[in-house]
Amino acid sequence: MTAVEERRPGTRGAGQLEDCLAACAVHSGKLVGSVDRRRGELAEELRKLLALWSMRPAGQAAPQGASGAAAVLKRVVKGGSAGSRLTNDVLDALIAVAGKALRCDYDDERRLAELIADTVLGLRENSRAGWRLRARVMEAKGDEPAAVRAYTRFLELTSDDGTGIAAKVTGLRTAADRERDLLDLLGRTRPGAQALAARRPATELWAEGLELRARGAREEAEDLLVAALLAHARSGAPVPDRQRLLSGYVDLRVEDARAGGDPRGTGALTELAALWSEQHRTRRRGPVADPAMGGVTWLSLGEFRNTIAGRSVCLVANSGRVGAGGLGREIDDYDLVVRFNSYRIDPAHTGSRTDIHATIHKHGFNWDKPVTTRLVFGGLSHEWKYSLRNRLVPGAQEYLGDESLRWPLRNIGKVGSEEWPAIPTTGFNMLWLLDFLDVNPVIDLIGFDFYESGAYRVDAAMKLPITTVHEYTSEKDWVLARARHVTDTRISLR
Repeated sequence: MTAVEERRPGTRGAGQLEDCLAACAVHSGKLVGSVDRRRGELAEELRKLLALWSMRPAGQAAPQGASGAAAVLKRVVKGGSAGSRLTNDVLDALIAVAGKALRCDYDDERRLAELIADTVLGLRENSRAGWRLRARVMEAKGDEPAAVRAYTRFLELTSDDGTGIAAKVTGLRTAADRERDLLDLLGRTRPGAQALAARRPATELWAEGLELRARGAREEAEDLLVAALLAHARSGAPVPDRQRLLSGYVDLRVEDARAGGDPRGTGALTELAALWSEQHRTRRRGPVADPAMGGVTWLSLGEFRNTIAGRSVCLVANSGRVGAGGLGREIDDYDLVVRFNSYRIDPAHTGSRTDIHATIHKHGFNWDKPVTTRLVFGGLSHEWKYSLRNRLVPGAQEYLGDESLRWPLRNIGKVGSEEWPAIPTTGFNMLWLLDFLDVNPVIDLIGFDFYESGAYRVDAAMKLPITTVHEYTSEKDWVLARARHVTDTRISLR
């Protein structure tokens, strides 16, 4: 089955925007009074979507005094062909709702996200956001083959894989191969299990196997347990269910080894554990080509200070003002050029050189572009490390900031959420760090208008919203309070 065939355009609700919005309205009503934080966040996104739709011109205007869910439901009843168009603002709102729905991790919300994915692809067959959403839904349901097909279609439609989807697809495919290898190994070692798996359901085999183990009949139990694993895989059970059963089986084998030696030998357990670990690891984070990070040199806070001391530095914003500023030659004249996240290069306007790439760990834009130093920022240590393992491109940087440089404002400045409630932007973390170190004779901010002129990014990032988790007004006030000279395009801190 191809990804396009899989979209099921004939299914009721798929491709029918009004039906989808009605389902969103109904679901919004179900969340009233929920104390679940994630469902509360979903309810807020649903409110935004329904408010947006109720204000849109359509074949039938929303009844006077009707708003939110009521307005949408009344519009669905009255209909109108003009209401069937999926505009970009509604698309973005639907995708935001689906994203929050998937985070809830409940069946009802997964079904809502799937309906939204089907609706988007029913109206926009080549929507990158739609195919990525469908892949995430299939992954949440445990249908990895469908997820891989959808992710592959997404990659066919985009020229810049800034979010690491190609690595994810490789990881899912590799994990499926290792899982098959693991089951083949078990099938070869227990030939009697093959016949059992073809005749009886997995749950029955597993329960009987555990009962035999409890009575001490471990050899007889083994055929039943392996047969249960084989039957479960053949039934097309969702990946999370298969993983739980496999994990339980590996735990039993480890328990046997600890109790006095596995009669099958330590070599058999080692091979089993290696296959289990590899399929589990690659499924979660994709293949890791170079555990040594490509021979990169790590920089601590003090070492970073020494590499930049005494040099003029400019920080180039990803703003519309930079994209039309014509300052490329001036930018390249600084000793150090710092760029952020999904920066875009247009030599006449942005300059051509990047010495330091400062980026949030959550996106992979420009990680493959060669730079001298890459600083990756992130609030949570384990997520930061996970992103480095998955997104760092060996050889694309000489130096990499270590954990002492992971979250400058919070960890170095000890500025807590009470003093600075908002999440600091990548740009603010970087300029705060340079101001704190105070070793540069020139620190200039080029094009920092705090997105008043819009965003200027690589194409794949232009559809990303200017996030609301940051507080740009506070950052602007902080900068201007320390500025020594200000023009339309340049703010000088030194």
